[in-house]
Amino acid sequence: MSISRRSARRSVRILGVASASAALALGVSSSAFACNISEFSAEATCDGSNGVITVTDQDASGTPATISVFLESNGADAKQVGDAQSVKGSKEGTKVTFSEDWAPNATYRVRVKVDSGNIHIDRDITPNLTTPSTACKSDESSSPSPSESATPSPSESASTPAESDSPTPSASESSSTAPAGASDNAPSPAVGESNLAETGANSNTGLIAGVAGALVVVGGGAVWFGMRRRGANSGS
Repeated sequence: MSISRRSARRSVRILGVASASAALALGVSSSAFACNISEFSAEATCDGSNGVITVTDQDASGTPATISVFLESNGADAKQVGDAQSVKGSKEGTKVTFSEDWAPNATYRVRVKVDSGNIHIDRDITPNLTTPSTACKSDESSSPSPSESATPSPSESASTPAESDSPTPSASESSSTAPAGASDNAPSPAVGESNLAETGANSNTGLIAGVAGALVVVGGGAVWFGMRRRGANSGS
């Protein structure tokens, strides 16, 4: 009888130890898979020339959480960045982004809220997020400035030679006009000579006058010879 009692007591003890171990293991495993604020992180990055704030949830249990981001100023909320976003974490990490043109060395508060079953979290990610000391670079503002500075200089340099070349043709035209005037003056004597020829003041005038004088002399001689002949006939 006493041996059976001892064996029963040992059995009860063994069962109690096993139950306690199982409960402890279950508690540890459940706490290990439960959502925890330490599984959330935030950083400020650049998406091209735009600033973004990225929050990563590495909760392997995939418990839904709500993320809100606030800009801090003198220890108080200056504004809320966008709207609150929901996220389900994963072991690899699930990310949500908030578009924000953040300034260098700015401070943001990231709030995490979880209300699922026995898990209740309403805390900030600590420490607060501080943005980098250099803002996101804008490619659009840097690229036009060289192009604008490059384009005016060639245009101005091109326009200057154009203006300097334009007087040269005008000078050549003026020089070409001058000989034209000289060529027009050259034929003018010929025109004058033609006018003189029409009025009789030509070199042929002397020849005509000589022929006329000869005809006058021949006519006078003929008249004189005729009158003499008549006198001789009347005397006989």
